[in-house]
Amino acid sequence: MWSVRIFRTQPTRGTLAATSGLLAGFAALAVAELVAAFVRPEAGPVTAVGGAAVDRTPEPVKDWAIRNFGTADKLVLQLGILATLALFAALLGLIALRYRRTGSAGVLLFGVVGVAAALSRPDSASFTDALPSLLGAVVAAVLLWFLIGRLTARRGAGSPQPETGWDRRGFLIAASAAAVASAGAGALGRAVGNRHGKEAAASRNSVVLPRPASPADPTPAGAQLRVPGIEPFVTPNEDFYRVDTALVVPKVDATGWHLRIHGQGVKRPVTLTFQDLLDRELVERTITLTCVSNEVGGPYIGNARWIGVRLADLLTEAGVKAPSRGGPADQLVARSADGMTLGTPVEDVMDGRDALLAVGMNGEPLPFDHGFPVRMVVPGLYGYVSACKWIEDIELTTFDAYDAYWVKRNWARRAPVKTQSRIDVPKPFARPKAGTVMVAGVAWAQHRGIDKVEIRIDDGPWRPADLAAEDTRDTWRQWSFPWKATPGGHTLTVRATDRAGEVQTAQRTRPVPDGASGRHSVVVTVE
Repeated sequence: MWSVRIFRTQPTRGTLAATSGLLAGFAALAVAELVAAFVRPEAGPVTAVGGAAVDRTPEPVKDWAIRNFGTADKLVLQLGILATLALFAALLGLIALRYRRTGSAGVLLFGVVGVAAALSRPDSASFTDALPSLLGAVVAAVLLWFLIGRLTARRGAGSPQPETGWDRRGFLIAASAAAVASAGAGALGRAVGNRHGKEAAASRNSVVLPRPASPADPTPAGAQLRVPGIEPFVTPNEDFYRVDTALVVPKVDATGWHLRIHGQGVKRPVTLTFQDLLDRELVERTITLTCVSNEVGGPYIGNARWIGVRLADLLTEAGVKAPSRGGPADQLVARSADGMTLGTPVEDVMDGRDALLAVGMNGEPLPFDHGFPVRMVVPGLYGYVSACKWIEDIELTTFDAYDAYWVKRNWARRAPVKTQSRIDVPKPFARPKAGTVMVAGVAWAQHRGIDKVEIRIDDGPWRPADLAAEDTRDTWRQWSFPWKATPGGHTLTVRATDRAGEVQTAQRTRPVPDGASGRHSVVVTVE
């Protein structure tokens, strides 16, 4: 009620008090960004609080965000954090107009939240991560105290304004100076941060990938169907899906990167540089990756040509044995530069499949979004247990001894990719003309392979689709079906059968805990 009275009795001062709060919040973020540029970008309050929010968000909410915002979910989260900060900053300004100490102290509480979030991040290694939020909050509290002081300053008798007035000129000068100084601090912070990013970009630009000793076989003729609207057989880097928790994409300088392999059953611990990997025998393989968050018929799947080192060879050289051969470790925990941890079954890595430490993607060094300088790629497993990006550490342990990031959040420890298929054309709610309509899409069952794809029109019988040529059992497979379409509304449903004889189930489940299941359908109206 008191805030309403402020606006009624002193609309100008109430508005300026809220503005003071916003300026204080702006100053906090600008100073924090500047300090974070010298500490590390991930320690900034928006990134730290956003990361903590991601960690604590219930899985149904995460799934909803991914379904509705896709790869823009992180931007939406950051904008939400900024909007919330702006709202509370304005409110603290109004509170400070009547309770100056309380309002200024409230700004410090924001700093405490930022400090707690930064220090709680899994990649936090030092108390210096607290400095951006701490210093930003102190500057903001002092600024709010000063600006509110200008709004409550009294003029003496004989002054141009009455004794009950306030220092309008002093406030405007102070507010303008604060805005300019904050903008300058933010710009300087971005400039310093961009310099670090440029160094990492320069290291990537200097990479010349050696010719792989074991190149991938040429894509077989007929693997790519000539059906307009179908997904390309090889997904371009810029179109490859990205699903991770990193609000700020790590920009790792390859010249300073190294990987440590250690833990149970490691007889000879290993530390490798990026150049060490390039100097080893490189292999090139076409492998399809799938995100466990992918809904039935969803877009979070892509196929690329990866260049890298066989992970099993590195583990063998370190003295690691698979559990089936007496090795004590059954879990490989990969740690990322952003603190993410992924747990992969050691048996799957060492069973002969092309599990890679990848350095290249579709003929070029890994893009930063996809893990430069090095990432893991393990065919047949969902990404959350196998596809560690920006990898820096590999520890051999057991599933009983350690739960990785997603397992702590009730996802399954072991996550083989489920047999799935998708209709790419026609699109949902399309209105094709009567006659022959080409229905086409992709099917996948990585490391097992696709043996058959079938289409059903409405409640009719299942009819076999034409399969495109298979590249390998680790890649998806395109399919097509010439449909004699008749006028009216129709439902098209697809199902796949993998090489082990498993038919894609009709039972619909959500992604949690080990991937979505069900059959993809589209509804169309034939004219």
